[in-house]
Amino acid sequence: MYLIESFLNLGLVQWIDVIGLFIFIAGFVIGLGAVVVIDLHGFLGRKSSYWTEATTRTHKVTKPLIWIGITLVAIGAAIFYRNEVLTAIPLIHIIVVIVLIFNGYFLSFKVSPFLLKREKEGRSGELLPKSWQNKITASLIISDILWWGGLFLLVIYIITNYA
Repeated sequence: MYLIESFLNLGLVQWIDVIGLFIFIAGFVIGLGAVVVIDLHGFLGRKSSYWTEATTRTHKVTKPLIWIGITLVAIGAAIFYRNEVLTAIPLIHIIVVIVLIFNGYFLSFKVSPFLLKREKEGRSGELLPKSWQNKITASLIISDILWWGGLFLLVIYIITNYA
């Protein structure tokens, strides 16, 4: 009963915070979830033609989910941090979103067309050239660090400001 009363007694400002935080976290769930899926496929595809082809197919689903995640993180952060000075964790989150956008640009507009072209040519099962594997690996490591690090920083922010 106490939980319901607390829920109903939230003021407008608190509801905006709840909605902002919910959107923020939803962005991490969707974006990070898609990143984990495509990274696992990419890792397995380094030496396996089966997984290389599976990665090409899977990225068609994960790519838009990652962009949705980035968008929701940016919107949620803007709402949640709307009254914050842009220092420390809020500033780092802005930088994380900007770098994720640039990294996503490379993956979406350089790597994805390369994979789709190979698929169209009937070569989606062939292992990627080492130079492409290295670029993609670097990009995926950056992506993992930013997604997991951004989520970790959000947890730190919530614990230090609301606990």
